[in-house]
Amino acid sequence: ESATEEIRMDLGSLETVVANSAYISARGSFDGSSNVQMTRDKKYRAKLKLPHITQSETLKDKIDLEFESICVKQPIGKKLFQQYLDTVTEYQPAYELWKAIEDYDTAEDDERLQKAQSVVSKFLESGAEFFCSFLEEKCVLRVKEDYVNVREDLFKKCKEATMIFLKGGHPFEGYKESMYFMRFLQWKWLEAQPIGEDWFLDFRVLGKGGFGEVSACQMKATGKLYACKKLDKKRLKKRKGNQVRSSCVKSRTLLYQRAK
Repeated sequence: ESATEEIRMDLGSLETVVANSAYISARGSFDGSSNVQMTRDKKYRAKLKLPHITQSETLKDKIDLEFESICVKQPIGKKLFQQYLDTVTEYQPAYELWKAIEDYDTAEDDERLQKAQSVVSKFLESGAEFFCSFLEEKCVLRVKEDYVNVREDLFKKCKEATMIFLKGGHPFEGYKESMYFMRFLQWKWLEAQPIGEDWFLDFRVLGKGGFGEVSACQMKATGKLYACKKLDKKRLKKRKGNQVRSSCVKSRTLLYQRAK
């Protein structure tokens, strides 16, 4: 029995060494110290190609096409909408103001005054290159009078007015007739394709908890590394951890989405 236990221990140690070696190799590709192409599986990589436009056109009748949904809340939709705005001269001021306000909103406190001054001079002064004529004078004056206080909601009204301008007419309608919107539909089609566990390579265990363990894994199609939660269903049921399980399933779903 002791000999059998030693063999099991040796095999366990060997598996750990192999897992660690594979993980280190994967880390090398992720950190840029080896060829990333070597870590990508061509079969899975091919599955990430965008479909032909004719395949995704039917999604127009199946998904939510409201402005907030496809141009603000969804990162890919927002990015493509902003790229479209940047190609139309008359929409560029609104696009640049949108970016500048978001930059201000996420800036550190000591950077906000400079960014506020930049917004005022670049977008709120008549004669400026990107003067936003669609903003009401009352909104502009309020910002000019109060920007030195760098309040968190300093540009709230300006942003609301910008969204109304972009949503309420030609910008949004023009976008839905453009190739940028067709690209968005292609991404939505790809997003709907199933991704399973076979898309990932498991490596070493990173940690263990009350309901299972977390291991390092690699997306075969891209070579990128992720942390994957593995849950023990019996343990979850025994400890009444259904809510935890639901949360973790959502996390794993997000993992697959991000890997795409």
